[in-house]
Amino acid sequence: MRASESASNFSLLIRRLLHTKAAISGFFILAILTGMTIYALVAVPLESFSHWNDPGFWIDYPRSAAPSWLNALPSESNLPNHMILGSGDARTQNSSFGGIPTSSFLFDIDFGYNSYPTDFIIDYCLQYGDIPPVIQVDVIRPDKESFMIYNSPLPPAALPGSAANLTEYCSRVFSTDGSIRDNLQAYTGLYDYRPDLSSPQNMIFSQLDEEVVLKGRYLFNITYYLFSTEDRVENTQLILGGNVYGLMGTDDLRRDLSIGIFWGAPVALFIGLTAAISSVTIGMFYGLLAGYKGGRFDEALMRVNDLVISLPTFVFLIILSITIGSSIYLITLFLVIFGWSGIARIARSLALQIKNLEYVEASKLMGERDFRIILRHILPQLLPLTFASIALAVPAAILTEATLSFIGLGDPSIPTWGSILHDANTASAAARGLWWWILPPGIMIAAAGISFALIGSAIESVTNPRGGGTQSKVRFT
Repeated sequence: MRASESASNFSLLIRRLLHTKAAISGFFILAILTGMTIYALVAVPLESFSHWNDPGFWIDYPRSAAPSWLNALPSESNLPNHMILGSGDARTQNSSFGGIPTSSFLFDIDFGYNSYPTDFIIDYCLQYGDIPPVIQVDVIRPDKESFMIYNSPLPPAALPGSAANLTEYCSRVFSTDGSIRDNLQAYTGLYDYRPDLSSPQNMIFSQLDEEVVLKGRYLFNITYYLFSTEDRVENTQLILGGNVYGLMGTDDLRRDLSIGIFWGAPVALFIGLTAAISSVTIGMFYGLLAGYKGGRFDEALMRVNDLVISLPTFVFLIILSITIGSSIYLITLFLVIFGWSGIARIARSLALQIKNLEYVEASKLMGERDFRIILRHILPQLLPLTFASIALAVPAAILTEATLSFIGLGDPSIPTWGSILHDANTASAAARGLWWWILPPGIMIAAAGISFALIGSAIESVTNPRGGGTQSKVRFT
């Protein structure tokens, strides 16, 4: 009957918690964190996790761009949104010009911002044979003016004369390319102001009579002249630089901060829950065993406990991170090593009381083994304390890992909220006004800590028979 009674009391504990405002608030925040974790694992590309610190992976993104939703706020800035347009966003057309096959990609952009693009980049990959293709880029403006801004052949084939081996070539055309500026000089007669003082993107997106943004529909036509039936275009991409991007903007390394925030949720929950559950479980059994056995065995175990609990934990974490390693698994292990001693002392003091109760003495007289007595008769009494201790230990683990990452001793290979704050502090983000680099990770660390702190506090208030309040307390017997 004792097992069924414990299950009944556990369900009663859950019902009591669901009527506690603190627990409801904590579970609500935890549900958000869980949703972020599921979204990160299912919807966010895994490559963004493994290449978080690879600058080449984020080259297409803008540098230090603000969140794009700022344009929805009442403001006159209306900053241009950074656009990354792939082949699927273009209208494609295969035709011929003077008997030469052509493949065209037409990107249609509705530009209605008050500021110029910061730059533009054309990214492409082709496979071709002996005769290298030619790439040409034309821009048709809203005022129907058409500019040919780039025209260049690709490098010669690597193995000419070999039909079985096609050359694969990938490259980028930047707005800073000297040939683009040279080609635009042919159209200076259209402008009434001094276009030679303007950047290529300013000339393309300017009105003809003054250097003011020309709003409307722009067409970027990227055409490849192919000289063999085996030639093919593998990828074409147009990047139009802007000042705002994504849900949470970008940092100095061009990384999408929303991806880092989403990936930070499963990392934080993994560290917090793993360290908390492991350390509380170890400490609980350690303390129960010491208190139940008593005598010299208890004395020896508690001296070890006193030694561990007296150590300067954070100092040792710093030393271990520097000397041994700072991977996420090692940090979690360090947190477990130093996190079990507190709950062990509490469990011991309770075991000293419970082991003298009548039903425990009766189990001894019936010949039950010590380990079975601890599991069946003593541990169930401490389950509410165990749940509360785990919930209260999670914020400490998350905050400790975030602190280590903030001072540069976290796992450098993965995105964590603490490491994002470390990068922001290194780049003086606060002094530069890059608040989107600081507030989201800070809020997430606080939210995760508050969530489990509220749940742990609610469990303690519901199960502690010495607590205040008029509601009945739940005990596992």
